[in-house]
Amino acid sequence: MRVERIDWNGSGREELARRLRRLIPAADDVTADVAEILARVRGEGDAAIREYTTRYGELAPESLRVDPGTITAASASIDPAVHEALRVAGRNIAIVARAELESLTRPASATGAQGQGIEVRADPVGSAGIYVPGGSAPLASSVLMCAVPARIAGVGRIAVATPPGPEGRPAPAVLTACALLGIEEVYAIGGAQAIAALAYGTESVRAVDVVSGPGNRYVTEAKRLVYGHVGVDGVIAGPSELMVVGDGTTNPEQVALDLCAQAEHGPETLLVAAAPDAALLDAVAERVEGIASHRPSVADAPLALVTTPGLELALDLADAVAPEHLELSFASADELAARARTAGCVFVGSGGATAFGDYAAGSNHVLPTGGAARFAGPLGPGAFMRRTSVVSIPNAAASALAPHVAALADAEGLPVHGESAEARIRR
Repeated sequence: MRVERIDWNGSGREELARRLRRLIPAADDVTADVAEILARVRGEGDAAIREYTTRYGELAPESLRVDPGTITAASASIDPAVHEALRVAGRNIAIVARAELESLTRPASATGAQGQGIEVRADPVGSAGIYVPGGSAPLASSVLMCAVPARIAGVGRIAVATPPGPEGRPAPAVLTACALLGIEEVYAIGGAQAIAALAYGTESVRAVDVVSGPGNRYVTEAKRLVYGHVGVDGVIAGPSELMVVGDGTTNPEQVALDLCAQAEHGPETLLVAAAPDAALLDAVAERVEGIASHRPSVADAPLALVTTPGLELALDLADAVAPEHLELSFASADELAARARTAGCVFVGSGGATAFGDYAAGSNHVLPTGGAARFAGPLGPGAFMRRTSVVSIPNAAASALAPHVAALADAEGLPVHGESAEARIRR
């Protein structure tokens, strides 16, 4: 772990937040490379996918689509405890998603002053593409986090893309998660080329309406670049982030474990601990070094330990950073303190390890990163729904509205708009 100590005087919180974010590479560093991948897959289809798969050290399978029989059989090769954990996590994610859906599917209707009726309704998109990270840590949990809300939303077709393993097929746990949800359309494709295939379609892959799922900088940038051609989930879900705010009552061993756990996601993980208690940060640094030294899965990620003038300023700094995960690990932490925070997911109290949200609590682990929590939130059923306005204008409303339409149309130099509205009066 690359530890940096910062003694903050409480001024310039935005500049400090930018400094902390500069500890990891910016997503736009890979824009040119990703744009090339997207263009080649769009133009060359499967051939480009196979070339990039080989170039990045993976085995390109004979068929990009995984045989449904392989998906069904995968559960026999995984630990029964993992199978049961996937079931438990899936049920909890579904509980939260159904609760969200109730508020999303209730049509909003209004009647204008002139008597016109407007209804805004939400309907599921026709198809969704789910990207599931692979590599050294295939994230079977990401299948559940993305596909369960899509199912709850009512999406009919769900396609999963995930990197091929050493034998040219995805990890058994990922396939088992797909089987649990009845997903038979799975492609052994990874990286930005997977996003391109889902967005544009190839000989083997039928394009989807919305692309969803977390990933590294390349995947995240690919989602950004294909937006507009297809929908994306609205979550800039790049490399993981965790910020912990603590005080003298905080358990340094728990904080160190939480930070090291997120560092398992890779060297581009942003880790921050802020507290007014320098002794706490000293203890966290010591324990992080000890844990990381004998845990090969913990990557060499940057960790900033920030001493603040007080707890409130530590919370202010957290709002400026707008991290993916925020742990409020101090004695007075409560739900009221959590409600005002700017973060993708807030964990309250000493029991609130981010790992619970990563897997089984029911909250979604596809969360905004890179400061996007300022305007975005967790993945949910809404990402897989399209909104439609339905407008009903009776004759009386048309008569009342047409003069206003004509006046605005003339002012904007679009007179036929006005004529179109006034034609309803003549009718």
